[in-house]
Amino acid sequence: MAPPFTDAQGHIEDSPKRIRVLFGGTFVVDTLKAKLVWEHRYYPTYFFPQSELAPEHMRLAAAHPDGDGDKYDLTAGPHTRAGAVTVYGTSHPRFGGLLKIEAGAADAWFEEDEEIFGHPKDPYKRVDVLCSSRHVRVEVDGVEVANSRAPRLLFETGLPVRSYLPKTDCRLDLLVPSDLVTACPYKGQAQYYHVQVSPEKRVENIVWWYRNPNLECAAIGGLVAFYDEKVDVWVDGVKQARAQSKFS
Repeated sequence: MAPPFTDAQGHIEDSPKRIRVLFGGTFVVDTLKAKLVWEHRYYPTYFFPQSELAPEHMRLAAAHPDGDGDKYDLTAGPHTRAGAVTVYGTSHPRFGGLLKIEAGAADAWFEEDEEIFGHPKDPYKRVDVLCSSRHVRVEVDGVEVANSRAPRLLFETGLPVRSYLPKTDCRLDLLVPSDLVTACPYKGQAQYYHVQVSPEKRVENIVWWYRNPNLECAAIGGLVAFYDEKVDVWVDGVKQARAQSKFS
């Protein structure tokens, strides 16, 4: 998505939320001074003034004279995450005086008293889930794996429309549980399936679903979505272009 400002990449704005970062049983950051930073155009990351992470929670790992920042280990007592902190010098053209903690390095992140997952929610994005009667059909390598007239369509600003389908409208005999788990700040924690299109061929991690989605997306609970960019999808009889991955 492109936020409502000219330079989405590198845009920085103050966050009005109290942000806490838990690591090793300690809140290594507890601040009202967090920054939302768009390192790229798709979603923001939390950065902090360097004063918001105490020196005892940092240990120099490697200096980068090319301007990409200096790497520090994140520490809390006996706990260490190597290279998890990037500190940008005051001369850095975009992030001078700030630091970043890799999201996956911490044990938990909190906005106020709510735990967040994956990355911060984008204040310029919304997600809507709508019941639909469109006819959605999915094939993988010429094998029909889903055929539904009761999809729930998920509209997420700037991203392809996703159709979430009842499992009973899918070829469950072809879905093989995967160990992959991902997190979305809007939808929650996703689990995945492979599709076993034949005894010899398995297409990995092209189906996902949310057992317990976040409240704002509760309507997709238990439904499955296919990675439209890697399968063939027909909506109301019209084949969708993989490059676009959007409904006609």
